[in-house]
Amino acid sequence: MTAIRLVTLDDVPVLADLFTRNRDFLAPWEPERGTDYFSIDGQRGVIEEALERHEQGLTYPHVILDDAGDIVGRINLGNVVHGPFQSCGVGYWVAERSNGRGVATAAVREIKQVAFDELGLHRIEACTLAHNVRSQRVLEKNGFVRFGLAPAYAKLAGQWQDHTLYQTLNPEHG
Repeated sequence: MTAIRLVTLDDVPVLADLFTRNRDFLAPWEPERGTDYFSIDGQRGVIEEALERHEQGLTYPHVILDDAGDIVGRINLGNVVHGPFQSCGVGYWVAERSNGRGVATAAVREIKQVAFDELGLHRIEACTLAHNVRSQRVLEKNGFVRFGLAPAYAKLAGQWQDHTLYQTLNPEHG
């Protein structure tokens, strides 16, 4: 059974290795990254920053675990806003060897529980590259609804690319 848990600094070596092994696989979906990003020191910096933002209540960074308990990806709630908005964004990736096995779908289902049940948020937004049908399917299986297209939304793989926008609302809020 796939699970998620809060990332820790102990995960840094595994994440650096996972990113390195999946560098080419993830490249079309990610910003261009320097070599340092894939190193242990680079990942330590990424995780330290994420944990600092977590302490501030702005980000909820998690790892995705497979049935054996091995880390196979990351999923994060970010840009958490309280007050009248009560919203956040979700982003995730799964290693190539775990793709197509329902891992991302299960992880998104679990992170929704964190956002709605633990944090009491009203809305989660997600965006995917307009041509990323697999990720769109993951979101739709989890009750996300497409609500728009954002032209030239983010620079991924070295190009400004269109993104499809999705959201899901907390059913407890009517």
